[in-house]
Amino acid sequence: MKVGDVFSYAFGAIRLRKLRAGLTTLGVVIGIAAIVALLSISQGLQVTITDQLKSGFATDTLIVSPGSGGGIFSGVGGGVGGSGSDFSLVVTDTQIINEIEDVVTSAAVIQEACYVQSGDRTVKLNVVGVDFDIYSEIYGSTFVAESGEIVPNPDNGTVVVGKRISDPWENGTIFCNVDDVVEIVWTNTTVRPPENKTYAVTVAAVLEEIGGLSLTGPSDFAVYIPISQAQSLFGTDECDRIVVKIANEDDATIKAVSEAIEENDAFSGQVSVRSSTAVLNTISSVFSTIELFLAGIAAISLLVAGVGIMNIMIVSLMERTREIGILKALGMKSRTVLTIFISEAVIIGLLGATFGIGLGWVLANVAATIFTGGGFAVATGQGAVSGAFAITPVLTPTLLMGAFGFGIAVSVIFAIYPAWRASKLKPVEALRYE
Repeated sequence: MKVGDVFSYAFGAIRLRKLRAGLTTLGVVIGIAAIVALLSISQGLQVTITDQLKSGFATDTLIVSPGSGGGIFSGVGGGVGGSGSDFSLVVTDTQIINEIEDVVTSAAVIQEACYVQSGDRTVKLNVVGVDFDIYSEIYGSTFVAESGEIVPNPDNGTVVVGKRISDPWENGTIFCNVDDVVEIVWTNTTVRPPENKTYAVTVAAVLEEIGGLSLTGPSDFAVYIPISQAQSLFGTDECDRIVVKIANEDDATIKAVSEAIEENDAFSGQVSVRSSTAVLNTISSVFSTIELFLAGIAAISLLVAGVGIMNIMIVSLMERTREIGILKALGMKSRTVLTIFISEAVIIGLLGATFGIGLGWVLANVAATIFTGGGFAVATGQGAVSGAFAITPVLTPTLLMGAFGFGIAVSVIFAIYPAWRASKLKPVEALRYE
């Protein structure tokens, strides 16, 4: 028989058993929908987070934090994954780093969680002490004023605030603006009883919206004060991290400067250096692992559907034994019978994959809409600074073709045994079957 005749016969057999074929196809639809929904959301989330992180990163920077062998986020936002070393970086360590070849400049960062009061509203957020002049040089595209002016050498009575601090609710309700006086309240918990320090300042500038989730660079959700005032307010010369701007973002330069800092005698191997590109690559690697895990979970349902396909086709074989016997008695070859059953599996897999991809895409968009509407809290207190980021599911050509291929492959693999049994039936025995 011709290929077209084989598929026509197979499709006719499926139409004669609509309910059974529909239930079999449904199993494939559910499996493919689960894979498409989970992976498209995962890839969309990866793209969103990576884009937002890039907004807060500068690829020609290195982050120096205390503790050898720290995690990728050690020293960032309070430090995660450090080695537990008692070694601390101090503000003047920037002078040592600046003498290293291929280092353009560096900025110490002192960061503490504080309450910021404006009128009758209070929010809890990060207050970051930096040298405004150097910080502007390192993050020239993000540490930029939308209103007001970032003075290179400000007095200790001025601050710069992130866009979402000025307009946290994005509804026209302004928390603070240029020339407003706000109070920073920090609690020193290292003394007993804990001591509250209050620092009244004037907002000198509001940053342009960065729109990113910043781990190391400027953020929409932070207040920036001069480094000298941070030393005075927090009573320390120790810094959380040092941001280093290097001559270029070549891997060789990153590696050379990183090794020079880590091996410097002043640090005695007690610091870790991470590049922004390394952080982004690590995040991408983590997402790849998550995607593989999610695909594995979703594939289980598809394998269950495959078992159902085998069961249905074996039952179909038993019902069509006499039909097969008649076809073989009329001269149909065993390989043609095998091809007919395989063709039925291909049709079921193709239909299941097509509807599954469509259903998965719809489910992914519904889930993304729900997640986006939920938003996230960035700071809490008597007031709250909150926001939301949009997740747009991503259906890549690779995912699309993979879903089609996987749906058809599972259907065919689990149909091989029933098809083989059908092809091996002997005409005389088949005709005698009741």
